[in-house]
Amino acid sequence: MPNRRELLGAVALLGLTAHAGEALAQRRAPAHRAPAPPPVPTSPASTPLGPVDTIAKQAILIDTTTGATLLDKNSDERMTPSSMTKLMTMYVVFDMLKQGRLRMDQTLPVSERAWRMGGSKMFVELGSQVPVEKLIQGVIVQSGNDACVVFAEAISGSEDQFVVLMNDYGRKFGLKGSNFRNASGWPDPDHYMTARDLTIVARRLMNDFPQESQYYNERSFEWNGIKQANRNPLLARMAGADGLKTGHTEDGGYGLVGTAKRGDRRLLLVINGLTVERSRGEEGERLLEWGFREFDNVTLFRAADTVESAPVYLGDSATVPLVGGRDLILTLPRSWRRNLEVKVSYDSPLKAPVAKGAEVGRINVSGQGVPEMTLPLIAGADVGRMGLVSRIPAVVGHWVSGS
Repeated sequence: MPNRRELLGAVALLGLTAHAGEALAQRRAPAHRAPAPPPVPTSPASTPLGPVDTIAKQAILIDTTTGATLLDKNSDERMTPSSMTKLMTMYVVFDMLKQGRLRMDQTLPVSERAWRMGGSKMFVELGSQVPVEKLIQGVIVQSGNDACVVFAEAISGSEDQFVVLMNDYGRKFGLKGSNFRNASGWPDPDHYMTARDLTIVARRLMNDFPQESQYYNERSFEWNGIKQANRNPLLARMAGADGLKTGHTEDGGYGLVGTAKRGDRRLLLVINGLTVERSRGEEGERLLEWGFREFDNVTLFRAADTVESAPVYLGDSATVPLVGGRDLILTLPRSWRRNLEVKVSYDSPLKAPVAKGAEVGRINVSGQGVPEMTLPLIAGADVGRMGLVSRIPAVVGHWVSGS
């Protein structure tokens, strides 16, 4: 497990009715179900505040502004992502729209393979043409495996070729523990992700396609005369919740990628391996509320704020403002704010000329219980070198004073 200091240490550098069968990839239930397994006992997740129990097999909670990890349990362990796979599928779809390779008013054909797809369905009809926007809602709200196949075949010619594209995007995003074998999350031993990788895909989706991400907050969608409710339980029970995706298979259990925004803060949670469906809402809400309650974002300074004015030797200006060059925001437990210490270090005086944007020193953040980090200190303005006549008395004064 990561230690407490490893969990935080992230800094924002600024400049996300009826069910038609749960879980994107679950198979049709047999006539006689086996008895439900006993509840999984709670075991602790690592947090900067100490262990926190959770019934999830894998869990990770992050602040999307700073990237700070607030809670971690087996987040780098390979797991069955089930329908949560569809976050990557929809990223590819939205990127195709951005590139002009798909249009919202375009219709796509439904093949026999898409029509026969099992598990959760949009219920597209064989041989029909379905508008792209309706397919988006079918994937996001209804978790339609059939709609995923329609997209895959339209974009790449076949689902197998679409999977190549999904894995290409995964490498581009820097996913370390993921491999895609289909567009829907249908059970396959070689189809897996990690909880941490799911946070990466979810953040890219929300950041790169903020308008399109609003589909994840839709409560229901009707197609072919069948109205289905969004399976995300957080939307109806938690203030600020607006996404993203549930999943369920026999291998993976019940899972959730949930996000909520309050004020300027957005938290993102991935939990998986739950044995009871209702636990997604209960555990998801509990952990997100814990994150909002126990942590806060601290703005140390904004991009253009002068951190310190540094003297400049032989400059046409006596000083130069030193800035962070970007907003510096830390996510910290609320009780740690009083322990925060920020120090700057640089060679004084700076020697002219000084170029705006040049790194001239370091900002050091530390304190009892606070994860240590070091950031660049940037010159906030150009300072030229004095002319020859002006430099002579300045040099003499420097040697006389010994400064």
